Amino acid sequence: MAWAGNRVNLNCFDLIKQLPELKKECEWLKEINSQSLQQSIRSLDNAFTRFFKGQGNFPKFKKKSNGGSFNIPQNVSLENGKLIIPKFKKGIDIILHRPIKGEIRQATISKTPTGKYFVSILCETGETNKPKASIKETTSVGIDLGIKTFLVTSDGECFENPKFLRETLTKLKFVQRKFSKHKGKRTKNKLAKLHEKVANQRKDFLHKTSSKLISDNQTICIEDLNVKGMLANHKLALSISDCGWSMFVNMLEYKAEWYGKNILKIGRFEPSSKLCSCCGNINKELTLKDREWTCVCGYVLNRDVNAAINIKNFALKNNLSVERRLKNRNELPTLVGVMTSEAPSPLGKG
Repeated sequence: MAWAGNRVNLNCFDLIKQLPELKKECEWLKEINSQSLQQSIRSLDNAFTRFFKGQGNFPKFKKKSNGGSFNIPQNVSLENGKLIIPKFKKGIDIILHRPIKGEIRQATISKTPTGKYFVSILCETGETNKPKASIKETTSVGIDLGIKTFLVTSDGECFENPKFLRETLTKLKFVQRKFSKHKGKRTKNKLAKLHEKVANQRKDFLHKTSSKLISDNQTICIEDLNVKGMLANHKLALSISDCGWSMFVNMLEYKAEWYGKNILKIGRFEPSSKLCSCCGNINKELTLKDREWTCVCGYVLNRDVNAAINIKNFALKNNLSVERRLKNRNELPTLVGVMTSEAPSPLGKG
């Protein structure tokens, strides 16, 4: 509004300076600690910065009914099973998910649409990530993500897709229709609980699956999927969203950083499904409905296992090529020491 009305550009520091005057106008702001108010302004400034850089969408106002969160950047502590934050010196009763390790730096309190409150506590432990394990063929695994089967490894291990959203879809549609007619709080809360249950089931499944893969292997090879592009297919959008591929890959990546494991990605246009992992022949006539096919070499291939094996082979081959290029670059001859004082002057003598 400042820019649209007066062509004035206000940054986060200008807005923070206006907080004391704003508290006089809005008395309820005094109930909130100053650090959290300032942090909200900084978050807004970051959102606008990302938007103008083309890295995000235009910031939107968040509905109070949909929950929300706020950050407490300092003065956070735990005493006798209570959370101590500014303006709540008597403490807030909490249930700890696990013991706190290290020095508490900040906390973020969030509220879900079902009315539950959670606090995420950031601590400094002084620990560093484990060094990366060496990449070997025997300790590597390729994984092929799918819809009918959530995941198949190059070792032939299969993880079935639980399809949590699709299993609850009938009940969700019934409650959604009821809410559309009456807009009651009880119906809205029931709808929010159903969505929360599906989300929690999916997260639990993805955490368990990603943790198992990380603990069993030193290197995980995956395909760089264009999930956003796939969602444009309206026939598969629901099934793809129900899988949670992006969340799963994100879990693999940060857990690999924690435990010193490797994540290798291949390009999304590699012929992982159509290439025979035995002889290298490409079956151009293979369709999506073909779950098993016989190569010209006579080898019978399971589509998903074959794709996982090819993903592993492509990833290891690409990684080896990168290592060789880096090694050759380090072995390039240097010009240091070649130019000596005995070399003739380009300007001639005298």
